[in-house]
Amino acid sequence: MKKTQVNLGVSVTGYGRQSDTEPLPMAIAATPSGRSWLAWLGTDGKVYLGNLDCSDHLVGTPSSFAGIDLQDVAADANGGVLLLTRKGDCHTGPLCGGSSSPCNTMWMIRFDNSGHQVWEQQVTNLSSSRGGYDDGARFVWWYQHHGRLAYDGTNYAAYFSDAITVQNGRCVDIHQGDRMQVVGPTGALLSGHDSFEVGCSHSWDNHIVWDPRVGHFKMVCATDNNCRIAQPPNYRTVASGTCDGTLFGGDIVLSSNAGYWVGWSQGGHARLDHFSTGASDKTVNTSVATSHPHLVSYGGRMLMAWASGSKMAAQVYHSGTGSTVGSQFTIDVPDHAYMSFKAYSDGSAAYAAAGSTSTSIAIARVMPMS
Repeated sequence: MKKTQVNLGVSVTGYGRQSDTEPLPMAIAATPSGRSWLAWLGTDGKVYLGNLDCSDHLVGTPSSFAGIDLQDVAADANGGVLLLTRKGDCHTGPLCGGSSSPCNTMWMIRFDNSGHQVWEQQVTNLSSSRGGYDDGARFVWWYQHHGRLAYDGTNYAAYFSDAITVQNGRCVDIHQGDRMQVVGPTGALLSGHDSFEVGCSHSWDNHIVWDPRVGHFKMVCATDNNCRIAQPPNYRTVASGTCDGTLFGGDIVLSSNAGYWVGWSQGGHARLDHFSTGASDKTVNTSVATSHPHLVSYGGRMLMAWASGSKMAAQVYHSGTGSTVGSQFTIDVPDHAYMSFKAYSDGSAAYAAAGSTSTSIAIARVMPMS
């Protein structure tokens, strides 16, 4: 494991309270050349983007974009895409009861290899004529709202939790679910491509991967509908959980055989489940005691990582059988429950974590396994 401190010169939002309703501080993306894009949420209402060389050192001057919450960053040979949240308007409703503010928006920001914006596209549906409290609105609120990106070689997909506004007589109710939207190379919203308005209801911990073997985006969510890990948009059960408040849905990765693995936890115990089009056909009850496992492809294998005191611990698994490979080891950075590792073409995996100062980020790189 290699750790690199990246000094940024601007303040980074701290870890603070970690939940699916709190801002995400930072994210990293692998480029085809082995370099990285590093994104972070500043303390000044901006999302920053910097380029890292193959040794994880900052190159050039970071760019900045208006944004109140960072969700994810993904990259390709010509730049990449940021997924971030901006302020929106609720309008008047009125609500049938309760409170659901704020009414914010989710955006994809396309950038080039210089880190400059090429286009931006909202993937929620608010406008000057449609606020969050208007019938049919899809917006980002205080409740579950984090999202992830995936790339099919041409188009980017964003899968995220959102608020859903439904007319109920003379007032509106606000529900919570998820949404998947695909944006083409020129910034246009696309229909099809596995996109949907609503997949899982009362959805959280949304994760997505592109599978070139079948030519589809594949997603998993955690849901309190029978408390399970499910596959939208048809709401197929992948793994059954328990309604005790400890269900956490982790990352989805490609299996070396057909299908996928999802890492998740229940009752503070991590599991791996293999599935293809429906229910899990293999469950690995790991020895890992954690409420928030991370899972990432790792050079033809899988890497699971989790919080262990002030650092992280990790274990490699076979991506076909789910069996352990080698022994557990330590990753010397602090964990954040809702951030993700990213896989690199050289077989390594990297994680952006809180640095030693408020103006730095630590890059933890798990080097390729021989």
